[in-house]
Amino acid sequence: KPLVIHTRAAADDTLRLMREENARDAGGVMHCFTESREVAEAAIELGFYISFSGIVTFKNAAALREVAAAIPLERILIETDSPYLAPVPHRGKTNQPGYVKHVAEEIARVRGLSVEAVGAATTANFFRLFSTARH
Repeated sequence: KPLVIHTRAAADDTLRLMREENARDAGGVMHCFTESREVAEAAIELGFYISFSGIVTFKNAAALREVAAAIPLERILIETDSPYLAPVPHRGKTNQPGYVKHVAEEIARVRGLSVEAVGAATTANFFRLFSTARH
């Protein structure tokens, strides 16, 4: 089964453990990603996907948007992290799955793509990672 890793202010330790424990063998996703481009690239090198939540829409998340614009689209996932981290324009409210469209819209905007292209890519990425999931 793929690993789902959430790290916060512990990127070096997390990447070290991922390498030591052969996380590449399982692959997985860096859930609710908020780290740097370098951390994203290191995780991608280990076969992981990078998942962006509503945080990417926050005013103070310019560095995170730069990561979303820079890494390969084939390694991006989107999520809500419900009931937390509702994206703008719902920030401060209880998050819900329907709000994931705002995450897709923001990634599309920073990458200069259509939201449909981001939706198609992230859907394909999901089914690649979670290969036993049904369409």
